[in-house]
Amino acid sequence: MNQLFYALIPELILTSVACALFVFGATGIAALRRFSPWLALASLPAAAWAAAYTPVWDTPIRDSMGTLFVGGFAVYIKLITALVGILLVLVHWPTTDDADGNSCVHFGRQGPEYFGLMLLSLAGVMLVAGANDVILLFLGIELAAIPTYVMVSISRPISSAQEAAVKYFFLGAFSAALTLFGLSFLFGTTGKLGLIEIAQVLRPATGNLVQLTAWQMLAGLMVLMGLAFKMAAFPMHFYAPDVYTGAATPLTALLSYVPKAAGLVALIKVLGALFGGGNFVPPAEFVTLLWVIAVATMFVGNVLGLMQHNVKRIMACSSIAHSGYMLAGVLVAVSAGTASVRDDALEGVLFYLAAYGVMNVGVFAVLMMLPAKADPFLYEGKIPPATSAETLGEIAGSGRQHPGLGLIMAGCCFSLVGLPLTVGFFGKLFLIRPALEASMYWLVVLMVLNAAISAGYYLRIVATMFLKDPRTEAGAPEPAGQPAAELPMPLLMAGVLSVCGSLILGTLLPATTVLRNLTKEAVTFRVSAMPMQSQQEPPMVPDLPQP
Repeated sequence: MNQLFYALIPELILTSVACALFVFGATGIAALRRFSPWLALASLPAAAWAAAYTPVWDTPIRDSMGTLFVGGFAVYIKLITALVGILLVLVHWPTTDDADGNSCVHFGRQGPEYFGLMLLSLAGVMLVAGANDVILLFLGIELAAIPTYVMVSISRPISSAQEAAVKYFFLGAFSAALTLFGLSFLFGTTGKLGLIEIAQVLRPATGNLVQLTAWQMLAGLMVLMGLAFKMAAFPMHFYAPDVYTGAATPLTALLSYVPKAAGLVALIKVLGALFGGGNFVPPAEFVTLLWVIAVATMFVGNVLGLMQHNVKRIMACSSIAHSGYMLAGVLVAVSAGTASVRDDALEGVLFYLAAYGVMNVGVFAVLMMLPAKADPFLYEGKIPPATSAETLGEIAGSGRQHPGLGLIMAGCCFSLVGLPLTVGFFGKLFLIRPALEASMYWLVVLMVLNAAISAGYYLRIVATMFLKDPRTEAGAPEPAGQPAAELPMPLLMAGVLSVCGSLILGTLLPATTVLRNLTKEAVTFRVSAMPMQSQQEPPMVPDLPQP
């Protein structure tokens, strides 16, 4: 019982602080509203510390009912979720006089509740990481998602935010129904709720090829489609540009990471159970489906990104593309011929998840510190409340006027492309190398091609900031003012921490090695602690579909 308590300390810290923040909001006291972001910020390092020192590195923790299974994999996810959460709290930091928001988020008197919802969403990701029961897994996914529906609706007092919230809520409810329906079929065909137990039932009695019934294939398909919505992956990606644009800029940073992390972790756990875990070969039909979804997600995200002129829409398309890269890693992790290659692929996915969380936030932090410009065709020529720079025309020339912000944007964009000396380079390298070892050459070619395509819109953002003249930029509205001489320190810290993290993890190999070793520990625990491996390593399967 004590061990189980230790395993849940990160979630307990975040949920307890969230409850306290809800009480703060009910009081309406201004001093408590100002104290709320400090309390939320303090809770995240505490949760990270509790996750890092959870006593599971030698023996995983599993409760008597089999509901939780907390080992190195869960600890890793909890740790990076808490650390990325610190950056997300900083970009939401209220800088107005009455602490009702900042340059591009306005939560009014609901500030304590807003930060409480954020902590609950982060706790949901942590709960997914430790869940072994499909019911708890589903509850964790929804705990990560439902608070974001509310946050979108209260983040900006304009109609586009309300429209985004409605779209996001109804599509989210649809995806939740798909996921729950698929999990119910999985339970109905196996008679088990625990993921470990489901994997044991589905392990092939002879050979290495997993044989699934039609109902089990349908269950896997519905779960995959439901989680694809959380990850903004094809074909459930279409909501992302509209929702990300309508939401406040700092909330867009949260939407691009937290639901994606919850969906990805849940997908890894469900596929591990569905395919019997360990070294077994999944059905060829499912491998082909994963291949198509991963490749289509990369291409859809990157091609759509080239067509956008709003930076937030560009980053929404970028989020779709990065889901494709991670799904390509998941594909290798479940279908490669040898256990070592599968482990390397899963390590690459976990590394990329952390890298994306670090390098993505800086882009939004820079947008928040640049002023919006009045558009004569929208909002009667006035700037809507809680709005900062969003379009390429609004950021034109800002890199020359404010070199520091330009350098932060450039560093984050270069990392998102995957250029050397950034963490994004190692992230893509650790995804590509296992695919090469698995002889998935077409997948490698398409991943590299998509990285090249993505350079088109990332470098366009950087070029616009440094090379474009705002007076000659086509369609650029008149500026509404310049950033203050002293930029808000929390927003600046978020941008600096983001770009420094991207560069340090890409240039200082000891730092990169530390993160890489954490992923190795996480994968080793996931494989060795769960009784899913076959007794012998399976042979290579040359007839797996290699589209």
